[in-house]
Amino acid sequence: MSVAAASPPPSLEVRIRGLLPALSPAQSRIAAEVLRDPSGVASSTIGQLAGRCGTSLPSVTRFCLALGLSGYAELRLSLAAETGRSSLSWERGTGAEVGPDDSLDDVLRTLLRADTQALEDTVAALDVSALGRAVQAISDARRIDLYAVSGSAAVAEELRLRLHRIGRGANSWSDVHNALTSAALLGPGDVAVGVSHSGETIEVVEPLTRAAAQGATTVALTNYPRSPLAQAADITLVTAARDITFRSGALAGRHAQMIVLDALYLGVAQRDYPLSSQAFDITAVAVATHRLQTR
Repeated sequence: MSVAAASPPPSLEVRIRGLLPALSPAQSRIAAEVLRDPSGVASSTIGQLAGRCGTSLPSVTRFCLALGLSGYAELRLSLAAETGRSSLSWERGTGAEVGPDDSLDDVLRTLLRADTQALEDTVAALDVSALGRAVQAISDARRIDLYAVSGSAAVAEELRLRLHRIGRGANSWSDVHNALTSAALLGPGDVAVGVSHSGETIEVVEPLTRAAAQGATTVALTNYPRSPLAQAADITLVTAARDITFRSGALAGRHAQMIVLDALYLGVAQRDYPLSSQAFDITAVAVATHRLQTR
Protein backbone atom coordinates (compact mmCIF):
# COMPACT_ATOMS: atom_id res chain seq x y z
CA MET A 1 0.00 0.00 0.00
CA SER A 2 1.39 3.39 -0.92
CA VAL A 3 1.57 5.99 1.83
CA ALA A 4 1.59 9.76 1.43
CA ALA A 5 4.99 11.29 2.08
CA ALA A 6 3.74 13.70 4.71
CA SER A 7 0.52 14.85 6.34
CA PRO A 8 -0.32 18.52 6.83
CA PRO A 9 0.18 19.65 10.42
CA PRO A 10 -2.99 19.66 12.53
CA SER A 11 -4.65 22.97 13.23
CA LEU A 12 -3.74 24.88 16.38
CA GLU A 13 -7.16 24.16 17.83
CA VAL A 14 -6.70 20.42 17.39
CA ARG A 15 -3.19 20.56 18.87
CA ILE A 16 -4.37 22.60 21.86
CA ARG A 17 -7.28 20.29 22.63
CA GLY A 18 -5.01 17.28 22.35
CA LEU A 19 -2.57 18.76 24.86
CA LEU A 20 -5.14 19.91 27.44
CA PRO A 21 -4.72 16.98 29.90
CA ALA A 22 -0.93 17.42 29.93
CA LEU A 23 -0.89 21.20 30.54
CA SER A 24 -0.14 22.87 33.85
CA PRO A 25 -2.93 24.92 35.50
CA ALA A 26 -1.40 28.16 34.20
CA GLN A 27 -1.04 26.80 30.68
CA SER A 28 -4.60 25.42 30.83
CA ARG A 29 -5.89 28.95 31.48
CA ILE A 30 -3.95 30.19 28.47
CA ALA A 31 -5.32 27.36 26.34
CA ALA A 32 -8.88 28.14 27.43
CA GLU A 33 -8.45 31.79 26.46
CA VAL A 34 -6.99 30.92 23.06
CA LEU A 35 -9.86 28.51 22.36
CA ARG A 36 -12.42 31.04 23.58
CA ASP A 37 -11.17 34.02 21.58
CA PRO A 38 -8.49 33.11 19.01
CA SER A 39 -8.84 36.32 17.03
CA GLY A 40 -8.58 38.36 20.24
CA VAL A 41 -5.39 36.56 21.25
CA ALA A 42 -3.99 37.10 17.75
CA SER A 43 -4.30 40.85 18.26
CA SER A 44 -2.95 40.87 21.85
CA THR A 45 0.55 41.33 23.18
CA ILE A 46 2.09 38.59 25.26
CA GLY A 47 1.69 40.79 28.34
CA GLN A 48 -2.01 41.36 27.66
CA LEU A 49 -2.63 37.63 27.28
CA ALA A 50 -0.68 36.82 30.46
CA GLY A 51 -2.69 39.46 32.34
CA ARG A 52 -6.05 38.12 31.16
CA CYS A 53 -5.04 34.59 32.16
CA GLY A 54 -3.52 35.58 35.51
CA THR A 55 -0.20 34.04 34.62
CA SER A 56 3.38 35.02 33.70
CA LEU A 57 5.14 35.76 30.43
CA PRO A 58 7.34 32.63 30.74
CA SER A 59 4.19 30.52 31.13
CA VAL A 60 2.85 31.88 27.84
CA THR A 61 6.16 31.12 26.17
CA ARG A 62 6.19 27.57 27.56
CA PHE A 63 2.64 27.11 26.28
CA CYS A 64 3.78 28.12 22.78
CA LEU A 65 6.75 25.74 22.93
CA ALA A 66 4.43 22.90 24.02
CA LEU A 67 2.49 23.47 20.79
CA GLY A 68 5.68 23.12 18.77
CA LEU A 69 5.89 26.84 18.05
CA SER A 70 9.01 29.00 18.31
CA GLY A 71 7.31 31.54 20.56
CA TYR A 72 4.44 33.95 21.02
CA ALA A 73 5.02 35.73 17.71
CA GLU A 74 4.46 32.48 15.80
CA LEU A 75 1.34 31.76 17.87
CA ARG A 76 -0.14 35.13 16.91
CA LEU A 77 0.70 34.66 13.24
CA SER A 78 -0.76 31.14 13.20
CA LEU A 79 -3.93 32.26 14.97
CA ALA A 80 -4.38 35.16 12.57
CA ALA A 81 -3.94 32.84 9.57
CA GLU A 82 -6.33 30.17 10.85
CA THR A 83 -9.08 32.49 12.07
CA GLY A 84 -8.72 34.52 8.88
CA ARG A 85 -9.68 31.44 6.85
CA SER A 86 -13.07 31.37 8.57
CA SER A 87 -15.54 34.09 9.47
CA LEU A 88 -16.60 32.00 12.48
CA SER A 89 -14.69 31.60 15.71
CA TRP A 90 -13.58 28.11 16.64
CA GLU A 91 -16.40 27.58 19.13
CA ARG A 92 -19.34 28.91 17.13
CA GLY A 93 -21.41 26.45 15.16
CA THR A 94 -19.52 23.37 16.33
CA GLY A 95 -22.22 22.03 18.64
CA ALA A 96 -20.09 22.11 21.77
CA GLU A 97 -23.02 22.16 24.19
CA VAL A 98 -26.46 20.60 24.60
CA GLY A 99 -28.74 22.71 26.78
CA PRO A 100 -31.56 21.37 28.97
CA ASP A 101 -34.17 23.26 26.92
CA ASP A 102 -32.88 22.30 23.47
CA SER A 103 -35.40 20.58 21.20
CA LEU A 104 -34.66 17.12 19.86
CA ASP A 105 -34.15 18.72 16.47
CA ASP A 106 -31.49 20.99 17.99
CA VAL A 107 -29.88 18.00 19.72
CA LEU A 108 -29.69 16.09 16.44
CA ARG A 109 -28.12 19.06 14.68
CA THR A 110 -25.63 19.47 17.54
CA LEU A 111 -24.66 15.81 17.30
CA LEU A 112 -24.26 16.07 13.54
CA ARG A 113 -22.02 19.13 13.79
CA ALA A 114 -19.91 17.63 16.57
CA ASP A 115 -19.47 14.28 14.85
CA THR A 116 -18.79 15.81 11.43
CA GLN A 117 -16.23 18.15 12.97
CA ALA A 118 -14.56 15.25 14.81
CA LEU A 119 -14.27 13.20 11.61
CA GLU A 120 -12.96 16.10 9.54
CA ASP A 121 -10.43 17.17 12.18
CA THR A 122 -9.26 13.59 12.72
CA VAL A 123 -8.69 12.95 9.02
CA ALA A 124 -6.94 16.30 8.57
CA ALA A 125 -4.62 15.78 11.54
CA LEU A 126 -3.94 12.04 11.27
CA ASP A 127 -0.29 11.08 10.79
CA VAL A 128 -0.58 8.99 7.62
CA SER A 129 3.00 7.77 8.00
CA ALA A 130 2.17 6.37 11.44
CA LEU A 131 -0.99 4.79 10.00
CA GLY A 132 1.11 3.12 7.32
CA ARG A 133 3.51 1.71 9.93
CA ALA A 134 0.57 0.34 11.90
CA VAL A 135 -0.88 -1.25 8.76
CA GLN A 136 2.41 -2.94 7.97
CA ALA A 137 2.86 -4.17 11.55
CA ILE A 138 -0.62 -5.71 11.67
CA SER A 139 -0.28 -7.18 8.18
CA ASP A 140 2.96 -8.92 9.15
CA ALA A 141 1.90 -9.87 12.70
CA ARG A 142 1.97 -13.44 13.96
CA ARG A 143 -0.60 -12.51 16.60
CA ILE A 144 -2.75 -9.41 17.26
CA ASP A 145 -4.11 -8.27 20.65
CA LEU A 146 -6.62 -5.44 21.07
CA TYR A 147 -7.08 -3.79 24.50
CA ALA A 148 -10.03 -1.51 25.30
CA VAL A 149 -12.78 -1.06 27.87
CA SER A 150 -16.20 0.59 28.03
CA GLY A 151 -17.20 2.45 24.85
CA SER A 152 -13.82 1.92 23.22
CA ALA A 153 -14.23 -1.84 23.65
CA ALA A 154 -17.06 -1.81 21.10
CA VAL A 155 -14.78 -0.09 18.61
CA ALA A 156 -11.95 -2.57 19.23
CA GLU A 157 -14.36 -5.48 18.85
CA GLU A 158 -15.51 -4.05 15.51
CA LEU A 159 -11.91 -4.02 14.30
CA ARG A 160 -11.42 -7.59 15.51
CA LEU A 161 -14.45 -8.76 13.54
CA ARG A 162 -13.35 -6.96 10.39
CA LEU A 163 -9.84 -8.41 10.58
CA HIS A 164 -11.34 -11.85 11.19
CA ARG A 165 -13.48 -11.43 8.05
CA ILE A 166 -10.35 -11.14 5.90
CA GLY A 167 -8.50 -13.97 7.60
CA ARG A 168 -6.53 -11.95 10.16
CA GLY A 169 -7.20 -13.48 13.54
CA ALA A 170 -7.12 -11.06 16.46
CA ASN A 171 -8.07 -11.15 20.14
CA SER A 172 -10.03 -8.34 21.79
CA TRP A 173 -9.70 -8.04 25.57
CA SER A 174 -11.84 -5.78 27.79
CA ASP A 175 -11.04 -7.52 31.10
CA VAL A 176 -7.70 -6.37 32.48
CA HIS A 177 -6.77 -9.78 33.91
CA ASN A 178 -7.34 -11.50 30.57
CA ALA A 179 -5.57 -8.66 28.76
CA LEU A 180 -2.50 -8.91 31.00
CA THR A 181 -2.42 -12.69 30.64
CA SER A 182 -2.51 -12.40 26.88
CA ALA A 183 0.06 -9.57 26.80
CA ALA A 184 2.47 -11.68 28.84
CA LEU A 185 2.47 -14.28 26.03
CA LEU A 186 3.24 -11.82 23.23
CA GLY A 187 6.68 -11.35 21.75
CA PRO A 188 8.60 -9.99 18.77
CA GLY A 189 6.52 -10.25 15.62
CA ASP A 190 3.26 -9.70 17.53
CA VAL A 191 1.19 -6.51 17.67
CA ALA A 192 -0.81 -5.01 20.54
CA VAL A 193 -3.30 -2.20 19.96
CA GLY A 194 -4.65 -0.09 22.86
CA VAL A 195 -7.77 2.01 22.30
CA SER A 196 -8.68 4.73 24.81
CA HIS A 197 -10.17 8.17 24.15
CA SER A 198 -8.48 9.71 27.20
CA GLY A 199 -5.34 7.61 26.94
CA GLU A 200 -5.39 7.38 30.73
CA THR A 201 -7.37 4.16 31.26
CA ILE A 202 -5.20 1.91 33.44
CA GLU A 203 -6.87 -1.25 32.11
CA VAL A 204 -5.60 -0.34 28.64
CA VAL A 205 -2.26 1.30 29.47
CA GLU A 206 -1.09 -1.57 31.68
CA PRO A 207 -1.47 -4.46 29.19
CA LEU A 208 -0.05 -2.33 26.35
CA THR A 209 2.99 -1.57 28.50
CA ARG A 210 3.36 -5.26 29.31
CA ALA A 211 3.11 -6.17 25.62
CA ALA A 212 5.88 -3.66 24.84
CA ALA A 213 8.07 -5.20 27.54
CA GLN A 214 7.60 -8.60 25.87
CA GLY A 215 8.90 -7.19 22.58
CA ALA A 216 5.61 -6.77 20.72
CA THR A 217 5.00 -3.76 18.48
CA THR A 218 2.50 -1.51 20.24
CA VAL A 219 -0.07 0.84 18.70
CA ALA A 220 -2.12 3.44 20.60
CA LEU A 221 -5.35 5.06 19.41
CA THR A 222 -6.19 8.03 21.60
CA ASN A 223 -7.44 11.61 21.48
CA TYR A 224 -4.46 12.92 23.44
CA PRO A 225 -0.94 12.59 21.97
CA ARG A 226 0.81 13.16 25.32
CA SER A 227 -1.32 10.72 27.30
CA PRO A 228 0.19 7.74 29.17
CA LEU A 229 -1.14 5.38 26.48
CA ALA A 230 0.57 7.37 23.73
CA GLN A 231 3.80 7.44 25.72
CA ALA A 232 3.69 3.63 26.07
CA ALA A 233 3.24 2.94 22.35
CA ASP A 234 5.65 2.54 19.46
CA ILE A 235 3.06 3.99 17.06
CA THR A 236 0.42 6.55 18.05
CA LEU A 237 -2.71 7.31 16.05
CA VAL A 238 -4.52 10.42 17.28
CA THR A 239 -8.18 11.32 16.94
CA ALA A 240 -9.44 14.90 17.23
CA ALA A 241 -12.87 14.73 18.86
CA ARG A 242 -13.99 17.47 21.22
CA ASP A 243 -16.10 16.61 24.27
CA ILE A 244 -19.62 18.00 24.57
CA THR A 245 -22.21 18.11 27.34
CA PHE A 246 -23.31 14.68 28.67
CA ARG A 247 -20.97 12.92 26.24
CA SER A 248 -17.42 13.36 27.51
CA GLY A 249 -15.39 11.09 25.25
CA ALA A 250 -18.57 9.47 23.97
CA LEU A 251 -20.06 9.17 20.50
CA ALA A 252 -17.98 11.78 18.68
CA GLY A 253 -14.88 10.07 20.06
CA ARG A 254 -16.15 6.63 19.02
CA HIS A 255 -16.87 7.80 15.50
CA ALA A 256 -13.42 9.39 15.22
CA GLN A 257 -11.85 6.17 16.49
CA MET A 258 -13.84 4.15 14.00
CA ILE A 259 -12.74 6.12 10.95
CA VAL A 260 -9.09 5.56 11.93
CA LEU A 261 -9.65 1.85 12.54
CA ASP A 262 -11.60 1.58 9.27
CA ALA A 263 -8.58 3.03 7.47
CA LEU A 264 -6.33 0.60 9.36
CA TYR A 265 -8.51 -2.37 8.36
CA LEU A 266 -8.72 -1.32 4.71
CA GLY A 267 -4.97 -0.76 4.61
CA VAL A 268 -4.38 -4.29 5.87
CA ALA A 269 -6.84 -5.66 3.31
CA GLN A 270 -5.09 -3.75 0.52
CA ARG A 271 -1.66 -5.15 1.37
CA ASP A 272 -2.79 -8.67 0.47
CA TYR A 273 -5.78 -7.93 -1.70
CA PRO A 274 -6.23 -11.34 -3.40
CA LEU A 275 -6.31 -13.27 -0.11
CA SER A 276 -8.48 -10.64 1.59
CA SER A 277 -10.94 -10.67 -1.30
CA GLN A 278 -11.05 -14.46 -1.32
CA ALA A 279 -11.66 -14.61 2.44
CA PHE A 280 -14.41 -12.00 2.15
CA ASP A 281 -16.16 -13.96 -0.61
CA ILE A 282 -15.91 -17.26 1.28
CA THR A 283 -17.38 -15.78 4.45
CA ALA A 284 -20.17 -14.08 2.50
CA VAL A 285 -21.19 -17.45 1.05
CA ALA A 286 -21.05 -19.04 4.52
CA VAL A 287 -23.79 -16.76 5.89
CA ALA A 288 -25.81 -16.36 2.70
CA THR A 289 -28.43 -18.95 3.74
CA HIS A 290 -29.19 -16.93 6.88
CA ARG A 291 -30.64 -14.01 4.97
CA LEU A 292 -34.38 -13.85 4.42
CA GLN A 293 -35.44 -13.71 0.77
CA THR A 294 -37.79 -10.73 0.43
CA ARG A 295 -38.13 -10.71 -3.35
